[in-house]
Amino acid sequence: MEHLELFFKSIFVDNMVFATFLGMCSYLAVSKKVSTAVGLGAAVIFVLTVTVPINWLLDQYILQEGALSWLGAEYASYDLSFLSFILFIATIATMVQLVEIVVERFSPALYNSLGIFLPLIAVNCAILGGSLFMQSREIESFTFALNYGFSSGIGWFLAILAIAAIREKIRYSNVPAPLRGLGITFIITGLMAIGFMSFGGMLTGGDDGEKNPEGGTPTVEVEKVIEKDTEAAQAVVSEKNN
Repeated sequence: MEHLELFFKSIFVDNMVFATFLGMCSYLAVSKKVSTAVGLGAAVIFVLTVTVPINWLLDQYILQEGALSWLGAEYASYDLSFLSFILFIATIATMVQLVEIVVERFSPALYNSLGIFLPLIAVNCAILGGSLFMQSREIESFTFALNYGFSSGIGWFLAILAIAAIREKIRYSNVPAPLRGLGITFIITGLMAIGFMSFGGMLTGGDDGEKNPEGGTPTVEVEKVIEKDTEAAQAVVSEKNN
């Protein structure tokens, strides 16, 4: 259940584009055609799925304070967290280089259409943001990190796919001249972000059974207070009638 909650939350509630506006340069530049957007989105899914769990391992066993205790007691006090950016970016750059080689080998047309934005995935803030969010939110296990990386990539993929489909349609619409191009794209992105904010209520239904310090649920306690007030009011009325 926790994996399912993290999956949907990463796609809809904490969407990389619509919630934190990360990866906007590639999102805007490579979203003119659906075919190109699908290729870049698939590359982002792969890179996030691989790099987030790898960086989780680096964070758990190398970077955190005391993470090197597995090497011996003399290393338990070491804190290498200042190397997070360097190691995270090195991991991301390695995976991006692998993706670039594969795409160039098996799909030269897609490689040419993506252009400079394929190698720029290495410095895409959405890719690095996935690893940094994993670190700051203290993802507790490797499987959760894998889930988070995959679902965050799907969220970014859906965002660029949606805007690419819309941009292909509005190309034939009567858009006012000052808003053509990036102007109308920014407006649509803002409206889509507002729409995705509505998903924030998807995962807030678990507080109904929350206990108060005295052991009862809030609803039950309120009902008891109302019953006591009602009984007291009835007693006052009966006294006056007597």
